[in-house]
Amino acid sequence: MVFLVFPGFQMLDLTCPLEVFAQADSLFRLDRRRYETEVVAVTAEAVVATDGLAVVPHRTMAEAAELPVDTLVVVGGKGVREVMRDAVYVDWVRGMAAGARRVTSVCSGALLLAATGLLDGRRVATHWSACEELARGFPKVQVETDPIFIRSDPYWTSAGVTAGLDLAMALVEDDFGAEAARRIAKQLVVFVQRSGGQSQFSTQLAAQRPGRDSLREVQGWIADHLDDDLSLPALARRAALSERHFSRVFRAETGMTVAAYVEAVRVEAARRLLESTGEGLERIARSCGFGTVETMHRTFNRAVRVTPGEYRRHFRRGVVVGR
Repeated sequence: MVFLVFPGFQMLDLTCPLEVFAQADSLFRLDRRRYETEVVAVTAEAVVATDGLAVVPHRTMAEAAELPVDTLVVVGGKGVREVMRDAVYVDWVRGMAAGARRVTSVCSGALLLAATGLLDGRRVATHWSACEELARGFPKVQVETDPIFIRSDPYWTSAGVTAGLDLAMALVEDDFGAEAARRIAKQLVVFVQRSGGQSQFSTQLAAQRPGRDSLREVQGWIADHLDDDLSLPALARRAALSERHFSRVFRAETGMTVAAYVEAVRVEAARRLLESTGEGLERIARSCGFGTVETMHRTFNRAVRVTPGEYRRHFRRGVVVGR
């Protein structure tokens, strides 16, 4: 497992997945290592990350090019904007990818990977703040703004920072099965990795805060009355605006349509209940305003890309992960 770093890399992009692979070794027999991990850089000198900490690489890029590599991990960070324009890095990544079984990127590392042309025509994930830059700079890449990681064999790309942990857990599961991933998750005191389709955002982060008091009051009403009538006419009346005007100003000030916002808040509330309670799906569907389990199921599949039952099995708090 080769991790490529460069000046100005993001430390957590390196350490999150690196720790997962280290745990895979420590949890099994010492005479049967699961992963051999090495950090490489353009020179043997210490490489300084964005947080000021420095990492001493195990090998130079030139030395690593002579070794068989199973998985290449390209980390992200502010410095990626410079190295993605450096032929030394671009050519090295392209050459290493040709001989690797898997090629992965964490966070904005997708920019360097895209610069090689290897992601053309593929679905790709990256940190939300780099999505527009990636799409604009590499129009042949199919940038998806929501998932935390995407698998498009042999390329795996992930969203920002701690999503690298989810990506690494998925790689371990792909290599050694779900039980190995669960044991590592338990050791790290985290839940099993989020599925790749999990959203990077909550509704509150995705929606802009409106400037009008009447719209903020409506948002508060929505959150507290999910099982009420939250149709456009009902909410427009509460805001004392015409339906047309309410619809227009709501979208202008939040960046979302009324219907999309209501659905997102309901999904988020259902996710919290699925994570933290043992309530049945029928009760959750009613209390969150979906009406029926079938409607909640369809909405979850569309918005979260897993069923409510699958979501609960992965993320319910208090469930013991592992054996």
